[in-house]
Amino acid sequence: MKCAVVGSGAWGTALASVLAANSHDVTMWAHERDVADAINTRHENPRFLPDVALAVTIRASADIASALRGAGLVVLAAPSHVLRRVARAAAAFAEAGAPVVVATKGIEHETFALMTDVAGAELPGRPVVALSGPSFAAEVAMRLPTAIVAASRDAAAAARVQALFSLPSFRVYTHDDVTGVELGGALKNVMAVATGISDGLELGYNARAALITRGLAEITRLGARLGAAQATFAGLAGIGDLVLTCTGALSRNRAVGIEVGRGRSLDEALAGRETVAEGVATTRSAHALAGREGVEMPIVAAVHRVLFEGQSARHALAALMTRELRGEAD
Repeated sequence: MKCAVVGSGAWGTALASVLAANSHDVTMWAHERDVADAINTRHENPRFLPDVALAVTIRASADIASALRGAGLVVLAAPSHVLRRVARAAAAFAEAGAPVVVATKGIEHETFALMTDVAGAELPGRPVVALSGPSFAAEVAMRLPTAIVAASRDAAAAARVQALFSLPSFRVYTHDDVTGVELGGALKNVMAVATGISDGLELGYNARAALITRGLAEITRLGARLGAAQATFAGLAGIGDLVLTCTGALSRNRAVGIEVGRGRSLDEALAGRETVAEGVATTRSAHALAGREGVEMPIVAAVHRVLFEGQSARHALAALMTRELRGEAD
């Protein structure tokens, strides 16, 4: 099958590599012309996924029309803040009925829409599948064992995506709770910023474990309010992705949090980074969404105060420890 991967960052490149390993004809759309040139001539993406050799069969183009033309599968892997614009541009060229796989994790700030909702609105008439779970792009590209989920309200579409992507090193489970899978994937990035801040302050492993556990409680609380199944957050797209992103050395969101915890401003922590730390933008969206829904999310609120309201990192985490005493299950 011809597959189009729209977005040539680390994750899009890793997914293109998976599809190529399954003998699919893969064309990537790259916003940056130098990235397309490197993929075509050197079979690598040194800008976003360095030191990883790509299959010579993967092609790239800076022209979205040529990347999409004739593709029976469309993978959207652009950053969340531009996903709507990219999906809208893709709509004119994507094949009718082609499944759309959304590999982006986030919540649109202006609308609070999940990424599959954005894709569904801009690419109507096509089945939409969310791909999420604990998966560092570099490890996927190096064929290290990884397990994720393909979630859709269309069971046949989820099963088709499962079959197209599955490798001995890349196990894909199907799921029908799109809301839960997407919220888990988006909100874990905020918690990774929080645990990074804690690590930057050198508050220890106990603090990190507390933030991960209570972070999961917050994610589950908001998810339940929005109609997600609580059991979803005990799976790969919930606790699995949360643990990986909050503890892994390859986590971009945790890395930003560490720099903030060490005293750098947000602008300083983000300066010079080629890759996007989605947790920064998602903090704004999650904080506003929790306010709209009347859901208490103290860790999200603390991260928001540190990143956007000028509160010191040490002060914000100390405030979490001195909140009113309560039962754990409240």
